[in-house]
Amino acid sequence: MNVPSLERVKLLNLLENANIGVVIHAHDTSIVYANPVALRLLRLTYNQIIGKDALDPQWRFIDEHNNTLPVDDYPVSRVQRNQQPLYNEVLGVVDSQHQDISWFSVNAYCEGDLRDGHGFIVVSFVDITDKKNLFSFEDILHNTQDIVVVTEADNIDAPFGPKIVYVNKAFEQLTGYSAKEVLGETPRILQGKDTDRDTTARIHAALKRREPCQEKILNYSKTGQPYWLELHIIPLKNRFGEVTHFAAIERDVTLSTHYEAALEQRNSDLRTLKQELQNVLNERTEALRQSNTQLLRMAHEDPLTGLANRKAFFEQSQQQLARMRRGASCLAVAIVDVDHFKRINDQFGHDVGDQALLHVAQALRQGLRQEDVLGRLGGEEFAISMLCPSRLIGEESLDRLRESIAQSCAEQAYAPLTVSIGLSFAENQTPLALEALLKQADQALYQAKDAGRNRLCCFSPHDGEP
Repeated sequence: MNVPSLERVKLLNLLENANIGVVIHAHDTSIVYANPVALRLLRLTYNQIIGKDALDPQWRFIDEHNNTLPVDDYPVSRVQRNQQPLYNEVLGVVDSQHQDISWFSVNAYCEGDLRDGHGFIVVSFVDITDKKNLFSFEDILHNTQDIVVVTEADNIDAPFGPKIVYVNKAFEQLTGYSAKEVLGETPRILQGKDTDRDTTARIHAALKRREPCQEKILNYSKTGQPYWLELHIIPLKNRFGEVTHFAAIERDVTLSTHYEAALEQRNSDLRTLKQELQNVLNERTEALRQSNTQLLRMAHEDPLTGLANRKAFFEQSQQQLARMRRGASCLAVAIVDVDHFKRINDQFGHDVGDQALLHVAQALRQGLRQEDVLGRLGGEEFAISMLCPSRLIGEESLDRLRESIAQSCAEQAYAPLTVSIGLSFAENQTPLALEALLKQADQALYQAKDAGRNRLCCFSPHDGEP
């Protein structure tokens, strides 16, 4: 099986096994494909849907106010007309066989050019009928400090309510309960004999009034371990302003309560000794960390310029090459060599030569993006690898960099200082190993030197052929 066929099989398997509905329309809105989830959500068979268009009487769309949408406002019609994607549109679907409204969150976009009759419109949707009053995770994440528990706002009375619909990972770690164990249960399973009933009564009253509240409460883990929580409970509203859920943002404050004070009273000597040992351990750990950091820096940095050394440049550029193969347009690999560097060393001494190299390194840093890779290969040679949209953009960017180096060094005592650049490219169509790219860049550098220096040359596979 060839690669394109394998890719089509993978795409088909993805669509067939996706947990969202996917319907593909031709340029005239006729349906050419629907995956199993789409058929199930629309309550249609494959034969009933294939070939039908937006005018088909089997279904109609309604907006959130139950107003029937005209055909021109259907998702596929809007994308066809505006040539713009549609995001998270909430629509109701009514078919001719059922009275119930199915609510979907719909996305749609063009694939290809519809004007030439070869494009498609891809519509994807998820069923939100049972979740039309979804709570907002954005509100929760905005307010959360530690643990998050979300409950329904209805039926909050004991013994079955309020019902838990979401807990986060921090909840599982603190309580020992998995999300699967507590979904559908009530937070009362966390309370015990020493949980203050006045506190729970105040919480219950606030929930009844659909109001926020803040309390401190004693709860128990799955193994019976007591812990203190600082609760901040906020009501969550749907798009209609109705309170549908409560979010409890919780912080473990066990160590700041009287439970901690009692333990500290009995173990103060042990804590003091532990702290002294911890201080020693921290000091030694910090010394070791600094030593390891220094060793790591020495292993990956050029000692003069602070740039990546040859080894680090190769490692980082291999990652750039991998990113290019995953979808970037092309990767430019360049070798930058300081022109007539021996003249600077001979005329001004090696200390000035080092200053010149530092100046070039700084100019390269300032002229490149943060995501570009810059390193010193050795001597007066530097190397660059950068992802770019096209060969032309990469060549123009590096040539501007060459000019800026000459300008920035114009007033130095060792001026003039210029650089020559050899450049090679890798693209998805012609993937090359990094070593091959550097070899090509080196050949292009020799061409720049032979042509008079202070210029950029791109590698061409035909250069040098008899």
